[in-house]
Amino acid sequence: MSLSVSRRLAAVTAFAVAGLFAATAPAALAAPTALTAAPTPPDIPLANVKAHLSQLSTIAANNGGNRAHGRTGYKASIDYVKAKLDAAGYTTTLQTFTSSGATGYNLIADWPGGDPNSVLMSGSHLDSVTAGAGINDNGSGSAAVLEAALAVSRAGLQPTKHLRFGWWGAEELGLVGSKYYVNNLPAAEKAKISGYLNFDMIGSPNPGYFVYDDDPTIEQTFKNYYAGLGIATEIETEGDGRSDHAPFKSAGIAVGGLFSGADYTKTAAQAQKWGGTSGQAFDRCYHSSCDSLTNINDTALDRNADAIAYAIWNLGASTPVPPGKSFENTADVAIPDSPAAAVTSPITVSGVTGNAPATTKVDVNIVHTYRGDLVIDLIAPDGTAYRLKNSSSDSADNVVASYTVNASSEVANGLWKLQVKDVGAQDVGYINSWKITF
Repeated sequence: MSLSVSRRLAAVTAFAVAGLFAATAPAALAAPTALTAAPTPPDIPLANVKAHLSQLSTIAANNGGNRAHGRTGYKASIDYVKAKLDAAGYTTTLQTFTSSGATGYNLIADWPGGDPNSVLMSGSHLDSVTAGAGINDNGSGSAAVLEAALAVSRAGLQPTKHLRFGWWGAEELGLVGSKYYVNNLPAAEKAKISGYLNFDMIGSPNPGYFVYDDDPTIEQTFKNYYAGLGIATEIETEGDGRSDHAPFKSAGIAVGGLFSGADYTKTAAQAQKWGGTSGQAFDRCYHSSCDSLTNINDTALDRNADAIAYAIWNLGASTPVPPGKSFENTADVAIPDSPAAAVTSPITVSGVTGNAPATTKVDVNIVHTYRGDLVIDLIAPDGTAYRLKNSSSDSADNVVASYTVNASSEVANGLWKLQVKDVGAQDVGYINSWKITF
């Protein structure tokens, strides 16, 4: 992870959904969009990911102890990854650039098939700092993305989206490689990238489980995966703007990703939730010579590698359900601060035959200064409440999300309501708009 961009301690605003499709959610929450079942994501073998890390460690040891930009260890790392992908049937492209007087390299790998006008891209930076081998930062992300790409090949996956993978150079010098890639893409090619998933430090020895909160559909996909494991996540703020998703985000591309923590200190509450040691950095060897093979938490690396596959399979290989008839209310409704009563925004539905589908879609746009305080329900014409969102410790602002509700027992026509209650004091907001699609 780069140090070139200043940290941001406040949580960021979620972006609008950008045409991605997420997985079926656990019972506690509705899924973000309607889709048919994706092929079952594979269990990424931890041993395979660690074998890649061992190779990167050996490469560093044989090349002055690091894999930094402009050093022989970096080029050897790129060559190792490229050889694996070439053998697996990928079309690989080695992109060169110049930084600090040295040649840098990005590696791009395309899997055949999928919609060429809808590209799901996953990536990580492959370079280390000069101080050490960079096994967690960012061998961990690079090895896991590589193994996920190889899993695509082993499965013979036929995705609905076109799958592309990237390994970036000179990230540690200020996101140089990824900036070069994005800045040199023609506008028409940028428009084809429906989402970019970034993985920078996912095996920290004292790990946390952090999810980027940029694109709500990508965010919910990762949250769905961890909810299935019974693991609570937190919004990632330590590395916001400091890794390779930033150039994509700046270009208007939907982004998301995972992170296990760098040199921030794990709190007592986080240690109680995730285990590990409170009062200690998530990675005490961040940007240090001790970022070696012993600087990896196997459990975090295994879970995050599986989460990468889960996202690729569900965002890249699911088939969207064609939308039905939609109804929308764009009138603002103020949400009073707690302990005031819930407020509702109504929509009258007419002209729809029979019952609502099992994939009734609800799009929500709420402006609020602390979205974790909000409890959101869809109220059917007969008064049945369908929970869309529970309250949480999510300190970011706004709710811009899509949910799928199984409302097949409800007659479609009638008065539907979006109900919102603020359960925590000292924050304000309003329902900006919402839409229901049958």
